[in-house]
Parts: sequence; C-alpha cells; structure tokens
Amino acid sequence: MSSSHEATGGRRELTKAQNRQTILAAARQVFAEMGYGAATVRDIIRATPLASGTFYNYFKSKEEVYQAIRDEVALAIRPRLQEERQRATTVEEFVSGSFRSFFAFVAESRARFRAPSTTADPTRFRMDTPEVIAGFEELRADLHTAIGKGLFPHVDADFLTAAMVGVAFEISERMRLREDCDAAAAADFATALFLGGISSLPKRP
Repeated sequence: MSSSHEATGGRRELTKAQNRQTILAAARQVFAEMGYGAATVRDIIRATPLASGTFYNYFKSKEEVYQAIRDEVALAIRPRLQEERQRATTVEEFVSGSFRSFFAFVAESRARFRAPSTTADPTRFRMDTPEVIAGFEELRADLHTAIGKGLFPHVDADFLTAAMVGVAFEISERMRLREDCDAAAAADFATALFLGGISSLPKRP
C-alpha cells in the first residue's frame, strides 16, 4: 500500500515540476517576443497547454514568474562566477572576472526580456532571494580562500564581499536605467575602482 502511495506521490511531484517548467518556458518566450511590460498573465497562459487555473496554483502574477526565471538564471550563473574566481591567479583576474561575468548576465537579461527602463520596474534585482544570498556566501568563501593563498592582502573578507556586491548591484541598476547597456565598460569601471582601492585598505592584525 505504501509503495502505491509513494508512486502516486512521485508522479504528482513530477507533474507539478513539469507544469512549473512549462509556465516558465512559456513566460520566457512571451517576455522575449512582447517585452516584459506589454506581456500579461493571459499571454503566458495562452502560450501553454495548461488551464488558466493551473497557472495560479504556481504563481500569483507575472512578477512572480519573472522572479522565478531570474532565480533560475542566478542559480545558473553562480558556477560561472565561481569558475572565474577560482582560476584567478591575480587580484585583477579575480575582480575583473567576477564583474565581467555578472555584468554580461545583466546585459543578457535586459535584452532577453526587453524590460522597461523605469525606476518602478519590478524586474530590478532582488538581493534577498535564497539563490542570490547563496551566491554572496560563495563569493565570501572564495575571498577567504584567495586571502589564505596570498592572492589578496589580509583584509576583511566580509567587508570586501559587501563592497563587491554593493558595487555590482548598484552599477547593474544604472545599466538597467540607461539606454546603453555596456557590460564591458561597466566591468572595466568597477574593476579599476576596486584595484585602485584594495591596495590602500587597512590590513587586519
């Protein structure tokens, strides 16, 4: 009896996962074709074989769908960021690789979803999702490792993490609001800012 229940439960979970991915795939297509601002929940539902009620079992709004897509992308970009940092042999490679990968992701996301450039835009980055917070922790761990290897001077890794995250997210907001979204220029600016400042940071005792 229990094995039958387990099989039924397993199929139910699989169906739920498949429905969620169907909605997200449809939303990606709709956002790319219509633009985030013009798209509606109805447009997303029409792009799926699912009933309208099924959509609301998973998401309350198109904003929630968009955030779910962003969380998936954040999850996907974390290995790329870690790879850049872990293969770095100099401070410049560590910093520039991190910023270059992140700002390229920002530019790709803006182009993919044709998001509106307004301060009220709900597509702006959220820093409180589990996927993003986990990315912060990975950066902190990589900085501790780099400091231990002597790649960085012995500075405060927590403060340095906060500074890198703050600069990355604030510049990404400027990129979102500007007509030109030059990822390379943003990475060059942030890297130069950090390289000019790291050497003057007070060393920890």
